[in-house]
Amino acid sequence: MNNPSNRQGKPRRRPAFPNITERFLSPVLKMKIWLRWAAAAFALFVLVTAGTLIYLRTQSLPVAAISQTSQMVDLQGNVIDTFHAGENRRSVQLSDISHYLIDATLAIEDRRFYDHRGFDMKGMARAVMVNVQSFSARQGASTLTQQLARNLYLTHERTWQRKIKEAMYTVQLEMNYSKDEILGMYLNQIYYGHGSYGIEAAAMMYFNKHASELSLAESAMLAGIPKGPKYYSPYLNMKNAKDRQLTILQAMLEGGSITSGQADAAYAEVLKFQTLGSGEQEGFAPYFRDYIRYIAVDKLGIDEHLLNEGGITIYTTLDPVAQSTAEEAIAKGIPESSEQQAALIAIDPRNGYIKAMVGGRNYKKNQYNRVFAKTRQPGSSFKPFLYLTAIQSGFMSPVTRYKSEPTVFTYDEGRKTYEPHNYGDKYLNELIDMRQALASSDNIYAVNTIMTVGADKVIDTARKLGIDSPMQPVPSLALGTFPVSPFEMASAFGTFASGGIHYEPIAIIRIEDRKGQVLYEAEHISEQAVTAAEAYVMTSLMESVFEEGGTAFRVSSIIKRPVAGKTGTTPTDAWLVGYTPELAAAVWVGYDKDRKLTVAEAYRAAPIFANFTEQALAAVPPKIFPIPEGVVNVYIDPTSGKIAESTCPNKRLETFLSGTEPTEVCGKPAAAGDKGSGAGQDGAKADGRRSWWTDLKRWWTD
Repeated sequence: MNNPSNRQGKPRRRPAFPNITERFLSPVLKMKIWLRWAAAAFALFVLVTAGTLIYLRTQSLPVAAISQTSQMVDLQGNVIDTFHAGENRRSVQLSDISHYLIDATLAIEDRRFYDHRGFDMKGMARAVMVNVQSFSARQGASTLTQQLARNLYLTHERTWQRKIKEAMYTVQLEMNYSKDEILGMYLNQIYYGHGSYGIEAAAMMYFNKHASELSLAESAMLAGIPKGPKYYSPYLNMKNAKDRQLTILQAMLEGGSITSGQADAAYAEVLKFQTLGSGEQEGFAPYFRDYIRYIAVDKLGIDEHLLNEGGITIYTTLDPVAQSTAEEAIAKGIPESSEQQAALIAIDPRNGYIKAMVGGRNYKKNQYNRVFAKTRQPGSSFKPFLYLTAIQSGFMSPVTRYKSEPTVFTYDEGRKTYEPHNYGDKYLNELIDMRQALASSDNIYAVNTIMTVGADKVIDTARKLGIDSPMQPVPSLALGTFPVSPFEMASAFGTFASGGIHYEPIAIIRIEDRKGQVLYEAEHISEQAVTAAEAYVMTSLMESVFEEGGTAFRVSSIIKRPVAGKTGTTPTDAWLVGYTPELAAAVWVGYDKDRKLTVAEAYRAAPIFANFTEQALAAVPPKIFPIPEGVVNVYIDPTSGKIAESTCPNKRLETFLSGTEPTEVCGKPAAAGDKGSGAGQDGAKADGRRSWWTDLKRWWTD
């Protein structure tokens, strides 16, 4: 039965036995229970953390597809071109980065970098305090490792998922790499504005220096740019850039890496920035750069992706002095208003290195490289191959004579005729020898020669010297009627300069990957195409082209060193191919559409060659062509071709292969005490020679 008093709302009595927890749980016991729960929670945290770390240790970091800029360098190590797909980057070792740049970066970005394990707790606390006080996210606390993780593997979106991944990758980076390795990766990865990624690319773009060469002022300037590549760009806002530089110098001063005097001097220093966009020497040697890319990809099989993003370095043979001289010689050698074109190729005859290449007058308007055009007749510049064949045959020597007069030649067993003409229909109408014929470019003598030695043998000789273009064994071959490229001509003439050794032309010395491993190294291919004595006899003959009576005599005063070569002129093409002991060059001028040349236009090849050769070798002392064994120099009578004795009225020093010199004598033997056939007293300069090296040769012979 219910208690009526309860129904009337009277309060209940407390139970006779109170709650056990309230009665018996003392404060001490409560503390013990709390400590147990805390210990369990801590143990769980440790287990979870340890498990996470073990898991992260076993996991591989994502593959970071970091493209690197490949570069092309000249013979002196200067960068002449770069290849990159969107990101201009060149990775370097931390040891190859200026310590000023390293100190500046750490001072402004992460001064406790070497003390934390990826997360700077003090920095985070400081950032929280600053942001709370300013009620905004004014200060961040990301470490260099965190920034590297974000740049390598993540986007910059602001999500919790990204932040969690960033933390995981940060831990993994600290686990797998040393602090120096992380710092090196960061400095090679960070963006410095204007398309430059990594400090090496930035140093080259802003100051045309390697990262190892940066000064304190330059380092403080560059270290401030990644914070805001546009806002702190010295090209876009110099005031912001200088303010940021000052902030970094103050941070370095506070950190103790520099003194106040260094900071003041660095801030006051006027920096010399490159013109934006000039870091790759845009426009320098464009035809050569195209050729290098063609060789690397099409000939050597370098993958396009590796070339554009693999960070390879292509070491080339280009001589920057010779190249700039070549470009200048062509620019000055043809009037700016003229539509006439030109090409120049220069090769070191001692090793085959291509030192300079100009494929046309304006690369922006026309990228066609005329150096390799096999559409141009070499004209008389082909004749040295003909006369070399004649010298080798034993049938002819430098004093073999033919009459310079209009002549009709028959060939193909009398079924065909060929009637060559001299330039301007000018003939001496007398007997001339090989030296006179080569110097004056007599066509009648040349065709007489090819009819004597055989056109097939001339083709064989040209092939040995490096001429690959198609040729037919007909009399007109003697006059250079079959097209040959300037590239082939320079290479072939280099064989004369090198003592008869033909070196295959080389443009790429080696290619290295981003780690410096050699991917390709050029093989120096050479062959003794002709004997040194045969090459020297031809050199001696071709020296006459630059002497009085020679077709290039008008430019002889420009070249103040021994030089040999040959001019060539057709109605549409003009050439001068020549060499010194150190440099062989071919110059062609003409029009792309076979337009006929005026006399003035045809004369432009020789001055271009002369100015280029003299300026390109300005720092090289003049050298005579070395006289090899198997050669004899004797005085001859140019009228009769006989050995000249003292009473012979005319004398000329002539060069022969040993055993082919004349045996008949002009004049009476010298009296006792006379020098006989030595330096010809009154005839010492009767042949019109004007060079010191000719006198030296005479002295040596005597």
